[in-house]
Amino acid sequence: MTPTDPQPTTDRRAERTTKVVDLASSSVRELNQALHESSSTGGESSAVEWVITNPQGEHAIACGLTEPVHVRIEGHVGYYCAGMNQRAHVEVRGNAGVGLAENMMSGRVDVSGDASQSAGATGHGGLLVINGNAAARCGISMKGIDIVVGGNVGHMSAFMAQAGRLVICGDAGDALGDSLYEAHLYVRGTVKSLGADCVAKPMRAHHHTELADLLSRAAMAYSTAEFTRYGSARSLYNFHVDNAY
Repeated sequence: MTPTDPQPTTDRRAERTTKVVDLASSSVRELNQALHESSSTGGESSAVEWVITNPQGEHAIACGLTEPVHVRIEGHVGYYCAGMNQRAHVEVRGNAGVGLAENMMSGRVDVSGDASQSAGATGHGGLLVINGNAAARCGISMKGIDIVVGGNVGHMSAFMAQAGRLVICGDAGDALGDSLYEAHLYVRGTVKSLGADCVAKPMRAHHHTELADLLSRAAMAYSTAEFTRYGSARSLYNFHVDNAY
């Protein structure tokens, strides 16, 4: 075993094998290669928990995973953590840099702290939970991902959001939902301003059900009655003869 090989231990209570990788002595390339090789074991991957120590803000940690492996990162991460995730559960016990869970297809990503710009950008599926705040452009061009933010989001969040759900338990910045398509936005606090074609809409019974499910999965104990729903006025992307040349 080389100094960079993961150190296996066994958690008997959870009946799950734990592999610890210390990024103070291993590179991100070595870590990601080991995670991908673990994913290639198929059904065995769900019985392994990877614990990453000393991430030190490194970029692109745990990217491109395709199997239901569990990765727990003990500290802050840099750009594009958990990008292109499929089926894996990635936990970040700290803050995350730009592009967290970008283009996620499925699985789950949890962040205990704050996330920088463009969290969940272009995501097609899965659940992203940010317990703190998210900076500008959270959920930009989302295409089916579900995002729950425990705090506030910055300006231009859900810009050109096409599908999926964005839940904001705090306040939203300027131009929320600009040029929105059919994504569902739920905001518990205030909205500084709405973007083009984004309007407040009634909360119907199925919206309360949808929101309650998302809050439950994110372990956030709020009443759905505290939220306002926002969606597209559908005046930008529908063809209108007056706009034809």
